[in-house]
Amino acid sequence: MNKEFTSIVKAWEAAVRISAGPKKRAKSIFSPMSVAHVDDDEPRQGEVYQVEKILSNGDFYTGQWIENSPHGQGKYLWTDGCMYVGEWQRGSIMGKGRFSWPSGATYEGDFKSGYMDGKGTYTGSSGDTYKGCWVMDLRHGQGTQSYPNGDFYDGEWKKGLQNGHGRYQWKNGNHYIGQWRNGLFYGNGTLMWSNGNRYDGCWEEGLPKGNGTFRWGDGSFYVGVWSKDPKEQSGTYYPSGSSDTHLEWDPQELFSTDLNDCCICPCEKVSIYPSHKTSNMLGLEEAVVSKNGRPRRMSVDARLSNHSCEDVSRSPQVGNSVPRVPNLRLKAPKRQGETISKGHKNYDLMLNLQLGIRHAVGRPAPSTSLDLKSSAFDPKEKVWTKFPPEGSKHTPPHPSCEFRWKDYCPVVFRALRKLFKVDPADYMLSLCGNDALRELSSPGKSGSFFYLTNDDRYMIKTMKKAEVKVFLRMLPGYYKHVRAFENTLVTKFFGLHCVRLTGASQKKVRFVIMGNLFCSQYAIHRRFDLKGSTFGRTTDKAEAEIEPTTTLKDLDLNYIFRLQKSWFQEFCRQVNRDCDFLEQERIMDYSMLVGLHFRGTSCNGNNTPSGDHSSGAQTPTGNGGSFDDGAPRLSGVDVDHLVADPNRWIQLGINMPARAELTARKSVDTPQLVGEPTGELYEIIIFFGIIDILQDYDISKKLEHAYKSFQYDPTSISAVDPRLYARRFRDFIFKVFVEDKT
Repeated sequence: MNKEFTSIVKAWEAAVRISAGPKKRAKSIFSPMSVAHVDDDEPRQGEVYQVEKILSNGDFYTGQWIENSPHGQGKYLWTDGCMYVGEWQRGSIMGKGRFSWPSGATYEGDFKSGYMDGKGTYTGSSGDTYKGCWVMDLRHGQGTQSYPNGDFYDGEWKKGLQNGHGRYQWKNGNHYIGQWRNGLFYGNGTLMWSNGNRYDGCWEEGLPKGNGTFRWGDGSFYVGVWSKDPKEQSGTYYPSGSSDTHLEWDPQELFSTDLNDCCICPCEKVSIYPSHKTSNMLGLEEAVVSKNGRPRRMSVDARLSNHSCEDVSRSPQVGNSVPRVPNLRLKAPKRQGETISKGHKNYDLMLNLQLGIRHAVGRPAPSTSLDLKSSAFDPKEKVWTKFPPEGSKHTPPHPSCEFRWKDYCPVVFRALRKLFKVDPADYMLSLCGNDALRELSSPGKSGSFFYLTNDDRYMIKTMKKAEVKVFLRMLPGYYKHVRAFENTLVTKFFGLHCVRLTGASQKKVRFVIMGNLFCSQYAIHRRFDLKGSTFGRTTDKAEAEIEPTTTLKDLDLNYIFRLQKSWFQEFCRQVNRDCDFLEQERIMDYSMLVGLHFRGTSCNGNNTPSGDHSSGAQTPTGNGGSFDDGAPRLSGVDVDHLVADPNRWIQLGINMPARAELTARKSVDTPQLVGEPTGELYEIIIFFGIIDILQDYDISKKLEHAYKSFQYDPTSISAVDPRLYARRFRDFIFKVFVEDKT
């Protein structure tokens, strides 16, 4: 680096001596980027050209220049050995670039206003590597970190520390998967040792705290309340069969011995950030090679510009940013549902669900094969378990009333979870951790209630007995279908259960666990439930009344969705396959649920266009619509850039880049499913899937069809024969989703 710098300085001094001659003009040492008048002392306004210049403190810049600022591609060398090579915008490091330190450390990726901000890779001098998202020089968002000692972390970060959900792998084979806070285990998580032992439960400040289960490799386990203080700890040991080898085990051994080899390796600290270095370019007189090669002095007002952190929101957006469309008006998304806390009418039911699921998923079972016997699908294949408050040989004590728990076809749903690549520990943490479920504000049209897990990954829906019968009848066909087609759009089911309360009421609550289609780091700005029918298919809401959580219907739809060619072709194939399956199972009344995230658009609470990326912008919390005031604000464009490897997260119907074209209906009086394209396009991330697939064409639906057909057009109502329903649904969907030929 010193030799290179010395040679550049010598070349600069030679150029100055030549240009100082009284009679002979020196040849320009730059290449004009536009029409240039080389005899002029000053460049034209707005002209981009190549320069080399040295500052009075010895720093050196070479690259493209516009007016009084670096602009375009350029290299900056500091006398201490730091170097930046990459894109500039009006004097600020902005865009793609590479920054290197004298120690040998490097960062390559996105910059904004001199900060490492966006996606990038940092390689430390000791060989550690971080690849992922950055905000203002700090690891923030999704990212992977490999450490010099061989450890590895893959998960969420906040302000430079592990925060959120993540997985840490030690070189010795131990690994932890679960929640983090400020670089420590905090919340629900599972720590697994290489010898087969594991702890599932609650953590606080890096140590077990609260409810948890310690399991040995032989299947025996200890369930109880954990604390570093022995006085606060209590629990029960459950042997595996006749095994009693761990009866003398002291729970404090977990704190004193087992956790010793599970220390978290710290990340290498960056001593000097690129944003600190850019400030060295300020307040210094500099010699500038003008367009004809003559040196001239810059005035104080013409020195290199600087964007402080207060100016970040006003600095130009570059790279892959998507221009905002000024007439798109969106409200800030809010977190759905009411948290079920103590005192809520369904608080005991929530505890029962969580206890039952923990028992069902955590129960030792042989390795599940995906090739299932027909007996596994028998509706009589169910397991009842009694949960007394004082606990039993197989169940832990609990504060709720006594209840009985039933698992329907447990082998099938264990296989489905494996087929859908659901990690059992993750599944239990989402559903059964310390975080409460959230109840959606009102039941659905069928009268069912819906609950969301705190991380938004799973949705729980209560079911009628008739729906359970339909589901069990179609379960063999469903399993065969989802196994054959990885890109199926039909709802993913993970469990079917029943809680029966003891006592006078003997109340039964049946429920199914499903994947939440809208679990994403992207905020969902618009939701549509599409069937292809017109009768009753509108919300009758004005634009100002529409919330991001409002589910709009067919006659509210004012977009056509344009998919890239290969995705569109796969979409058509899969919709046909899924509709054929549902028709064969005599299912109707299903719909296509669609969610839209408008890229490059930040929301505010006043339902007005947002012209400032800093106002109401979303932070990457992973729940698709919440805000975190403690973290640096991110714009909609920032959120679009959070995921480092698109191939890992895009699949049919999930996180798909697309375009939405605004449509307009010719007449508001005549129902029209798809309006006329207007040519106004929006860049979006789209989510879609086929939901409500448990309604068969039974006698009640046949009577509904007959009754409504006397009053309305039979083709406009939802209750029609499955064959007609499938044909009408496909025809409509293939008008709404089209190939993007641009």
